Amino acid sequence: MITVHYLDNSRAHRILWLLEELGVEYQVTVYPRTSEYRAPEGLKAIHPLGKSPVIQDGGKVVAESGAIMEYLIETYGGEALVPAAGTDQRLRYRYWMHYAEGSAMPLLVMKLIFSRIPKQVPFFIRPIARMISDGVSRKLLDPQLADHLDFWIAELGKGDWFAGEAFSAADIAMSFPVEAGMTAIGSDRDTSRLRDWMNRIRARPAYQRALARGGKYRYSTS
Repeated sequence: MITVHYLDNSRAHRILWLLEELGVEYQVTVYPRTSEYRAPEGLKAIHPLGKSPVIQDGGKVVAESGAIMEYLIETYGGEALVPAAGTDQRLRYRYWMHYAEGSAMPLLVMKLIFSRIPKQVPFFIRPIARMISDGVSRKLLDPQLADHLDFWIAELGKGDWFAGEAFSAADIAMSFPVEAGMTAIGSDRDTSRLRDWMNRIRARPAYQRALARGGKYRYSTS
């Protein structure tokens, strides 16, 4: 049976959701974050980098969200979650599967890191750290995140789902960036397309079952 090593409030939720969509049996080992908001050292016993998500399937250990999703789709009959080869939808699907971790998540991780810096330094220099962190976010990160937000809105104007008119694993891959991104930056933009999309993914029974299995997930109601 597959074991998912699951860090609370993390992108690992997508792996549970994919497994539920595939109808594959699995078990979950949940790891609470440390006071520094990091994964506990115990995860290094599973993978040297001590990151989540990681899955074990028999003798195989697979890390990295995109690699895990590809492995599960290829191994457990996920063809229905992938557009047909040679179509424009397949090309869009491939793009979003790579974009989610390659372009969107680095900015969101930097946003999180800079938001936490003032809490990690000695009390007497926190005002300076907060000023620097706020400046980096305001001048460098937020404008880029706003561009990505506009991009998501425009792309969802082409169809109900990220790869076109049909739900696919690309929507699972994009769920965490969009849910986290919608809470990371304030915007006066019309985000109704993104919120409609989030309502659609959250209405899927597999999404809800994944929430029940994984426990706390802060973005499920953003």
